[in-house]
Amino acid sequence: MTHACPRLRRTAATATAVGILMAPLAAGPALAAPATHAGAAGAVSAGPARGPSPSPSPSATGFRALTPDVTRQLDQAVRQAGVPGVTVGLWTPHQGQYVRSFGVADKSTGQRMSPDLYLRIGSETKTFTVTALLELVDQHKVSLDDPIGTYVDGVPNGDSITLRQLAGMRSGLFNYSADEGFYRALTSDPQRSFTPQQLLGYAFRHPVLFPPGQQFYYCNTNLVLLGLVVEKVSGHALADYIHTGVLEPAGLNHTLFPAGAEFPRPRAQGYTDQTANGQVAPTADWNSSWAWAAGAMISRLHDMRVWARTVATGVFPDGSTMISPATQKQRLTTPPTTIPGAGYGLGIFDVQGWIGHNGSIPGYESLTIYLPSAQATLVVLLNTDIDYKNTEPSTLFGEAITKIVTPQHVFDLPAEPAAR
Repeated sequence: MTHACPRLRRTAATATAVGILMAPLAAGPALAAPATHAGAAGAVSAGPARGPSPSPSPSATGFRALTPDVTRQLDQAVRQAGVPGVTVGLWTPHQGQYVRSFGVADKSTGQRMSPDLYLRIGSETKTFTVTALLELVDQHKVSLDDPIGTYVDGVPNGDSITLRQLAGMRSGLFNYSADEGFYRALTSDPQRSFTPQQLLGYAFRHPVLFPPGQQFYYCNTNLVLLGLVVEKVSGHALADYIHTGVLEPAGLNHTLFPAGAEFPRPRAQGYTDQTANGQVAPTADWNSSWAWAAGAMISRLHDMRVWARTVATGVFPDGSTMISPATQKQRLTTPPTTIPGAGYGLGIFDVQGWIGHNGSIPGYESLTIYLPSAQATLVVLLNTDIDYKNTEPSTLFGEAITKIVTPQHVFDLPAEPAAR
């Protein structure tokens, strides 16, 4: 379930590939250290340690101050995760900040990982697509309780599946990325382009899994349908609507919705074993049209820091309203899933108090979450989606980091996806 773009199909990595990924991460430049004043932004040079300091207990907000000792614990936890490269950002207004990059962005050149690199963010795209939909709800152009059949023809149970159920992963539709024919088509030619209608075709050849609203089932098909709704109602391409309606007012100048294989530089190379032969392959040139409204977007660390708070609060950085409070309340109503402690609202998770989403697309994983009680933001960007010890890497990082800084709020969403 935690694969924000659920894994297409898990194939076993070879021993050679696992050996490469299990090598300890070498630290990149120390790009930020605990801030000494509230609201510090940007990178702060890490000065020399002044000797050990006690590890404080969580504050009233549930967040431990990012002292030198806590920073060392974070460094150790991140280095041990066994991935090619990772960038981690952790920010609070009063307890300090931590920004580090470890490992390599490209194994062939030895380029170091750094916070200014673009990476694919997988199903964090879902938060943008649903935001676009909710903006149209606030404009009274659609209702969350409209049936999808009003906007898209040929949807199984289309007269009874609502937009709300699609956004909340409770439609009962089959996940197209779990279809064997789709998997073969993608992995046999990763540069091929897919249309939304082709993706829906893979899903609709399967019977519905359950009546609408009865269960939670994480499904990319839902978001493709919502993307088509946004296009039909707004009269604009989804990428254009998200750019003008969400990215520009949020100030996300380094976030984009590619049409295919576009990937700005500087970028991190991605590594996956979701290939036709199960061998590890680079993925930066793969065409992401297959993920479209469910997972095609690209971003960088700073933009995702801004987005974490924006999507969790419904308020743009300048204080203006992105989503009305009433609609945002509906978004953050997160009924339980099958995972204890994890709820899912309208395109957004609540895991032990952390609000946000994660992403997984061949070669990349990400995690962008916000803890309202501490006004804390955590962003993790990775250039691999290969499991480490049977766990997806973004889950390893989320759990390891939050165990240190928010032991009362551990992001422990298991790696098993709801759909393969």
